[in-house]
Amino acid sequence: MPEFEPVIGLEVHTELNTASKVFCDDPTVFGAEPNTQVSPISLGLPGVLPVLNRAAFEKALKTAIALGCEIPERTTFDRKHYYYPDLPKNYQISQQYEPLGTKGAVDIHLKDGSTKTIRINNIHLEEDAGKLIHPDTPAARGLSWVDLNRAGMPLLEIVTEPDIDTLEELEVFMQTLRSILRYLDVSDCKMQEGSLRFELNLSMRPVGAKELGTKTEVKNVGSIKAVLRAARYEIKRQSELLEAGERVIQETRLWDDDRGETRSMRSKEVAKDYRYFPDPDLPAVRISADWMGRIRAELPELEDAKRRRFVAEYGIPEYDAGVLATDRALADYFETCCRMHASPKAFSNWIMVELLRELQNREMEIEDCPLTAPRLAELVRMVEQGTISNNIAKDVLKEVMETNESPARIVESKGLSQVSDEAALLAVVHEVIAANPGPAQDVREGKEKALGFLMGQVMRKTQGKANPGVCKALLERELGSG
Repeated sequence: MPEFEPVIGLEVHTELNTASKVFCDDPTVFGAEPNTQVSPISLGLPGVLPVLNRAAFEKALKTAIALGCEIPERTTFDRKHYYYPDLPKNYQISQQYEPLGTKGAVDIHLKDGSTKTIRINNIHLEEDAGKLIHPDTPAARGLSWVDLNRAGMPLLEIVTEPDIDTLEELEVFMQTLRSILRYLDVSDCKMQEGSLRFELNLSMRPVGAKELGTKTEVKNVGSIKAVLRAARYEIKRQSELLEAGERVIQETRLWDDDRGETRSMRSKEVAKDYRYFPDPDLPAVRISADWMGRIRAELPELEDAKRRRFVAEYGIPEYDAGVLATDRALADYFETCCRMHASPKAFSNWIMVELLRELQNREMEIEDCPLTAPRLAELVRMVEQGTISNNIAKDVLKEVMETNESPARIVESKGLSQVSDEAALLAVVHEVIAANPGPAQDVREGKEKALGFLMGQVMRKTQGKANPGVCKALLERELGSG
C-alpha cells in the first residue's frame, strides 16, 4: 500500500486597516451595532456607483511590492457573481483577469535551520461580504440575521502556489505572512475579529509522485491553530479514503472547530461558475513608475533585517532577536525599552519569559498591554539598582497587568523595597542559623546546596525582600565558608 504525502496551498484574506471601505466612505470600526456602518453603496441599492479608496489600493500595492510580486502597469476590477444573503449586490467586486500582483514569494525559516520559498500565485484587492449571525435563543432558533457592517470592507487576497508540504511549513508560513502584514501596517491581523482568515487547499498524493491529487478547500478558518487542526484532519480523512481504494471528491468543506472535523459544504466551483466579467463602473488603474517608487521607499525594515540588526546593535543572542522581531509591535516595544535604559539582554529576558506569558494568559496584544515600555524600563532599573529583588519584580509585573498602576507606585504602597541593610539582615541570619544547625554545619563543610537552603529561609522570613547578595555574604561570613 503506497504512503501518501500532503500538498497544501492557502488563500489568505486580510482586511486592510483603512478608515473607510474600499468603494465608499462607510466607516470600518469593528464591533459597531449591526447595520449601522452602511450606505446605499454597501447595501447594493440600484443606481449607486463605487469609487476606489486610494488608501486601500496603496496598502494592497505596498504588500505586493514587499512580497516581490510582478506589478503590472494596468490593473482592473471584475464582478464575481454568486448569491448569498450577506452579499447585497449578488456579486462581489474582485480582480480576476488583471490582478494587482503575480509571481511573488515568501521565505520561511524552519526549525532545522533551513529556508524554504513559498511562491505567491497572485495578490488582488476585493470587497468583503457581510456576516450571517445564527442566534441560539428559543425565539430566534432556526433564523439567521444579516449584519452588513463588514460588507465592502477592503479585503486583500493572497493566493499561494501548492508549495507547502508539511504542517510545520504551514504554521511557519502563516506566522511569517502575518508578521509581514503587521510590519507593513496594512492590517491589524486580529484573527479574533476576523481581519485575517485562511482558506486551506489540500490534496494527497503517493510519496514521490509529481502529479497533484484531488484537492478539497476548507473555507474561512479563523486562526492558525484551527488551520493546523483542519489540515491534520483532512490529511487523515483523505489518506484513509485513498488507502481504502476510494476517491477524494473535489469540494468545498467547512471546519467545525467544536467537533474538530470538516464537513461537506458544496461541490468546488471553478471560475466559469462565477460568470466573471469586467466591472463597467470602475476604470482601470494605471500604476506609474513614480507611484511604485514612492510606495517602495515607504517600505519598513522587515523581520529578517530587524533580527540581524538586533544581534549586531544590541548584542543579544540570535534566538532572542528572532522572538522579538517576530512582531513589529513587540520589536518596537523592545527598542523603546532600550532607549530608556541600556539593558538589552535584561529586557529581552523579561519580555520573552514574563511579559509574553502574561499576554498569552490574558489573550492580549502587546499594543493593549498595561505594562508599557516605560514601565518595564522602570521595573528593570529598580531590579538593577537593588531597590527590589528579581522575584519581587515578577510579582510587581503581574500587579501592573492587573491594576494598571506604575511599578514604583506598587513598590511604595506595598512596602516591597529590598532590604540591604546588614544590621537588619544579620539578626535574621543568626535566627536562621540557630534554627537549622544541620544545614549550617553542612555549609561549614563546604556543601553549596545547604547554603542555598539557608538563603531560602532568610528570604522566606523577609518575605522575599532580603538582598540576595548581602544575604549570601552574611551567611558565608557567619559560617566561615566564604
